[in-house]
Amino acid sequence: MRALVVDHLAPDYGGTGVAEMPTPPPKAGEVRVRVRAAAVNFPDLLMTRGEYQHKPPLPFIPGMEMAGEVDAIGEGVTRWKVGDAVVGGAKTGGFSQYALAAAMALRPKPERLSFAEASAYNAAYITAYVALVRRAQVQPGEWVLVHGAAGGVGLACVDLAKVLGCRVIAASASDEKLKVIAEEYSPDACVNVTGGFREQVKAITGGEGADVIYDPVGGDVFDESVRCIAFDGRLLIVGFTSGRIPTVSVNMPLIKGFSVVGVRAGEYGRRYPEKGAENIQAVWRLADDGLIRPRVHAEFPLNDWRQAFDLLADRKVIGKAVIRPDL
Repeated sequence: MRALVVDHLAPDYGGTGVAEMPTPPPKAGEVRVRVRAAAVNFPDLLMTRGEYQHKPPLPFIPGMEMAGEVDAIGEGVTRWKVGDAVVGGAKTGGFSQYALAAAMALRPKPERLSFAEASAYNAAYITAYVALVRRAQVQPGEWVLVHGAAGGVGLACVDLAKVLGCRVIAASASDEKLKVIAEEYSPDACVNVTGGFREQVKAITGGEGADVIYDPVGGDVFDESVRCIAFDGRLLIVGFTSGRIPTVSVNMPLIKGFSVVGVRAGEYGRRYPEKGAENIQAVWRLADDGLIRPRVHAEFPLNDWRQAFDLLADRKVIGKAVIRPDL
């Protein structure tokens, strides 16, 4: 089979390339999936440089999310049969023509979604679901300010918050991206954060500020978010794509009565397996019912993996870039 292999860690993906390698047989409890599509995520890029917290042994195949068809079944697997359309993944392995997965880690592909869309929805929407439902306990009618709204996890939050009945402010540094989000996802307002956004958010919310702020950016965005959050608000810490991990003087949460809440969707599921399974089922049902709409920005054949990686690294993606090993 052909796969994208990280042979050694290096900047600018210098240790990464497409290679021929043996197609692996599934072990007991595993299935082999013929990969139809695999979404590109920031951790995939970071792992090629050894800059992500998970550091798989070399060589490895990146790719955290994939969708495809069951191709072979390992001993003891009764849940799946050859030909079943599935969605799943792990910390690595998706950017290849065939991938192994634990049978229990796969789910049926939502019928309404293409393989590309199915590969792009799970991690982003699970993160948004844990953030909004589990951690913020968001209520219909609340104002939700979504930073990085054009990125995979940001756009998923915009989409899900609307489904949950919230009033949504999509925030980005790009008017072009905000125009696409406004046309396709109908947030209640859009804010360009360039030059500051505090006064805009205050004006949109009638002077009260946002009830919930979803922040995968950090840095200056977090600093200013503290200034436009409502009393009893929840500031959700999702990540630090800006590159700077911010701090907050604790007198601010005290005076303004808001909470700073960490969001680790994967860890939440590991700590609370029953709730984790409920999260997955809830998001799967929303996708299968057509209520959430993952956005695929572009699809690339395996040989064009670098274009997909660069598109994400250069912040040019609205939604997700997807690699198609079957092309």
